[in-house]
Amino acid sequence: MGNADYAYPSGMNVECVHRVAIPPPQPFFKSVKYSMKETFFPDDPFRKFKNQPASKRFVLGLQYFFPIFEWAPKYTLHFFKSDLIAGITIASLAIPQGISYAKLANLPPILGLYSSFIPPLIYAMMGSSRDLAVGTVAVGSLLIASMLGRVVNFNENPKLFLHLAFTATFFAGVLQASLGLFRLGFIVDFLSHATIVGFMGGAATVVCLQQLKSILGLEHFTHEADLVSVMRSVFTQTHEWRWESAVLGCCFIFYLLVTRYFSKRKPKFFWVSAMAPLMSVILGSLLVYLTHAEKHGVQVIGDLKKGLNPPSVTDLVFVSPYMGTAIKTGLVTGIIALAEGIAVGRSFAMFKNYHIDGNKEMIAIGTMNIFGSFTSCYLTTGPFSRSAVNYNAGCKTAASNIVMSIVVMLTLLFLTPLFHFTPLVVLSAIIVSAMLGLIDYQAAIHLWKIDKFDFLVCISAYVGVVFGSVEIGLVIAAKNISFRQHSKFCSLQKCGTISNANHIPGILILEIDAPIYFANASYLRERITRWIDEEEDRIKAAGQTSLQYVIMDMTAVGNIDTSGISMLEECKKTVDRRGLQLVLVNLRSEVMKKLNKSKFLDELGHKWIFLTVEEAVGACNFMLQTYKPNPMKDESEGWNNA
Repeated sequence: MGNADYAYPSGMNVECVHRVAIPPPQPFFKSVKYSMKETFFPDDPFRKFKNQPASKRFVLGLQYFFPIFEWAPKYTLHFFKSDLIAGITIASLAIPQGISYAKLANLPPILGLYSSFIPPLIYAMMGSSRDLAVGTVAVGSLLIASMLGRVVNFNENPKLFLHLAFTATFFAGVLQASLGLFRLGFIVDFLSHATIVGFMGGAATVVCLQQLKSILGLEHFTHEADLVSVMRSVFTQTHEWRWESAVLGCCFIFYLLVTRYFSKRKPKFFWVSAMAPLMSVILGSLLVYLTHAEKHGVQVIGDLKKGLNPPSVTDLVFVSPYMGTAIKTGLVTGIIALAEGIAVGRSFAMFKNYHIDGNKEMIAIGTMNIFGSFTSCYLTTGPFSRSAVNYNAGCKTAASNIVMSIVVMLTLLFLTPLFHFTPLVVLSAIIVSAMLGLIDYQAAIHLWKIDKFDFLVCISAYVGVVFGSVEIGLVIAAKNISFRQHSKFCSLQKCGTISNANHIPGILILEIDAPIYFANASYLRERITRWIDEEEDRIKAAGQTSLQYVIMDMTAVGNIDTSGISMLEECKKTVDRRGLQLVLVNLRSEVMKKLNKSKFLDELGHKWIFLTVEEAVGACNFMLQTYKPNPMKDESEGWNNA
């Protein structure tokens, strides 16, 4: 019914009765300033510096860049006991993994131990995650081997290859630290969840295929990483297959997979799978030593140099034509390492209900790679497998990384001769068992159910990596993403802008005015958390009713991808841990379908979905007035059937 059909009472001034306030115009520079602040400082890191004396600001600034000064004064004996156990446990995993991944990168095995000594010490001082365990990763090792291997043959010129690896690590660290210092962390967000799932799965498949060289005991193998080249190399050398090596490799892969399955079924015995790689190294070395298997085709590591990291500053290559290759390798590996490290850190932070600063993490990871390149280390980040062991072992602070470094230091000083008889096939078995966990087929099935286009992005990245190369996989996925998000990218500055409604006691109302997808999901997560923090601070200062409900108006959200759904799931967990209730309003049909397929609506509860903000506020107000303020424990009857 239009306004012309409505009969207003005679004499009533209609213009005065019904008038919507027009927002006041904003000066251009003020609008630009606001947009810049929202882009680079969505988490408002300067809040705690406000109204503080100069001395306090200096201390806060020191704690920002070196969080160890924040948690070290509060450190207790109880924390030390927990970190000691966790540090020793992850060291038992870091030593065999480090040696294995260094071989994967076509670098001397000792570099894997060097990279588990210096970088963890630096991260312990600068990192904000309590659970991240620092070390080398398989995907980064594969990238270094494949990208540098196209320019320099590591067999013909191992010294130059090694120096280029240090140089690539240096440039990766410079990129990572720069992104953090200049608040450009949102660039990493352009790697969507679907891309990462496909890319990691493809890289894991390629890594597993390359281990056929050691498992089958082959001396000559292709330097290419694609499926066709590897299969051709394997089946054209069937006369050189070593059955002794193959049997040994299959037995250790079976042992490692069984221990991992057992630890998943019995979480209390997490240490069984954590100790399995080291036990494999010990058992394999004893078997080779007692049976002299190295004389029967089983390849061994050989001598490892004793002593701590030698300096490598003078080994960095800053001359053409190799500098360009090092820069390119550093940029690609740096972005991939950042995406993995930050994602892992955020995951475990969510479990323990604390917040990590993505930009601060970039500075910490970048700094440790810069210093690592000066001390004979190659690319490091926070691998999931090692961090999961650290978390399950009950770590309390980043001091567990210090304990791990001390154990690795003692190994470098006294125990390296014991690895002489370690068979390469055992290292390959360790890599294969770790890589099988990165092939997340369940996530791919989930993408198919929720969003077919995200599934296409995932599969294209996987196929590109497996049948082409790592770079081809990333390029194909990026092309698909840009095709889908072209229209949204044009309005990226406005994506995720959240405006606060009038203050209603106990209720915070937020409005999202654009589709939610991978490029703005991280921004939204940070901004929503900041709004909740600011609202709770305002309520506390005013002495009003505590915040109980967070209402999100989704009217303008026309679409959402799997990264956006993950963001909503994280937001729900965040508000749940604060004792708040998340409420969604006016979900569009496409958004509701995807949230329903992902089971998010079931987790949230259908009674917390409304058609209008007015209905949501009315229901929340009724709950506030009728029940004690703890909506999490109140599972009373629903208020609507939206």
